[in-house]
Amino acid sequence: MTTAYPPSSAPAHREAVVTGVGLAVPGLTLPDELLGTIREGGFDPRTGLLGRDLRHKDRASRLALRAAAPALRDAGLLGDDGYTGHGDSTAVVVSSNFGILDSVCSFADIIARDTVLGLGPLGLPQTSSNVTAGSVAMAHGLRGPNVTLCNGPTSGLDALYWARALIVAGRAETAVVIGVEPDGDAVAKLLGAAALDGAVALVIESASRAAERGARVRATVAGCARRESLIAAVTAARVGGPGQARADEDGPGPAVDLWLVDRQVAEETVGDDATARSSVRADSVLDPTESLGLCSGALGLLQAAAAVAYFDEHAGHTALATCGGPEDDAVAAVFLSGPRRTT
Repeated sequence: MTTAYPPSSAPAHREAVVTGVGLAVPGLTLPDELLGTIREGGFDPRTGLLGRDLRHKDRASRLALRAAAPALRDAGLLGDDGYTGHGDSTAVVVSSNFGILDSVCSFADIIARDTVLGLGPLGLPQTSSNVTAGSVAMAHGLRGPNVTLCNGPTSGLDALYWARALIVAGRAETAVVIGVEPDGDAVAKLLGAAALDGAVALVIESASRAAERGARVRATVAGCARRESLIAAVTAARVGGPGQARADEDGPGPAVDLWLVDRQVAEETVGDDATARSSVRADSVLDPTESLGLCSGALGLLQAAAAVAYFDEHAGHTALATCGGPEDDAVAAVFLSGPRRTT
């Protein structure tokens, strides 16, 4: 069953803006590396997931914590004494389809072998789907809404939408949005292919809160939609989104500077369909899965992080991120816009 997002227009002061990005992706350090920038070193899970603060935590939570810290620091919200924002109005929204799979399978094996008497109490929380969001919240004292989404290919962009919705509705002023997928034995067996073993985090704030504290705005999260097809999702997302102006000038369908999409899905969806081609017209296309492999619930947020890095070099441009395809129950689409260059 396809779930459609409700209308999401917002007054300017309740706009959701991105002020920080953090990665815990093997071999990468900064978001611009998602665009092809090459640096030596980068995150190494063999050493980066060690430390007293990560003891007794599942792999997804450890990856998420390693991505959340640089994102908060990038946003200017993490000091020597910890989180400097308002904890009561800061939400945590996590997207992960396989985050607890290894933990659940391990516990099932223990029960089959030793009955419930063999279970250790310290590991039991790791079988909760919300353990990752809870771990990040407790680590930084974030007491706002705490949510985990695990609804398939659109999950990452869905998390971005719901973080934006919390801000637009005034339920939160800030949200730490995380996409994380751990690569374990159960995940590898299920997928039958190499998958991402990493996390990405974005700090989303209301425009008024960002302005109040003088934060650098990296992007605005504009139109969002989730529909039964690519055309329907993009058409719905463009209402009020940054693609609207150029669409009106250039003809039918939103023309954007950058389309972030699984290229194979895009080819299967658009193909020779003239209507689809006119609905999604972009100057360039970027597919993070070409370098990172299967990203599942982290894909939408990796797309958003890449868009932010793109905007750092292309002020005033627009980007469209889409997840899901013909074989999925829905497609999610999100428009993002870069800040206007000031003179």
